[in-house]
Amino acid sequence: MKNKNKNQTKLSKIKELKQIHWSEKFTTWIGSTESIILHTICFAVFLSSPLFGYDLQKSFTVLTAIVSLEAIYLALFIQMSINRTNISIEHVEENIEEISEDIEDIQEDVEEISEDIEDIQEDVEGIEKDIEEIQEDVEEIEKDIEDISEDVEEISEDIEDLQEDVEEISEDKKIK
Repeated sequence: MKNKNKNQTKLSKIKELKQIHWSEKFTTWIGSTESIILHTICFAVFLSSPLFGYDLQKSFTVLTAIVSLEAIYLALFIQMSINRTNISIEHVEENIEEISEDIEDIQEDVEEISEDIEDIQEDVEGIEKDIEEIQEDVEEIEKDIEDISEDVEEISEDIEDLQEDVEEISEDKKIK
């Protein structure tokens, strides 16, 4: 049963698409140069019908009926075109709304990214200051190490001097 409904729905859509296609072709043709030429020839034939022995009043009556029917059908085809155009415009409007929402989302994302960049720049500036302070600390430590090294050398010299003094005292004691 479902397949039958699906097939009927598909056939219905195909039939509708064919009708739309036919009506679009007809509406397009009506607005063409060929249509103007054909209508002009038809009007000329009806207007010249008295030359061929036909009653002008009857010719006008037939022409009026034909033109009226044509006008009715043209109005219907034009309305179909307008309806399709309206549907198309509605789709475009929906797309525009979606695009506008996407643009707003992108703008919000750009603002957030800008704020993140500002935060990162602040962090980089803070890191640069920390690096400068660390560099100053390293320089101070190097200076302290130099001072300590000098102190160690002086202490080493003092120890050597003391050892020499102790040795001299020891020798002096041994000699005495």
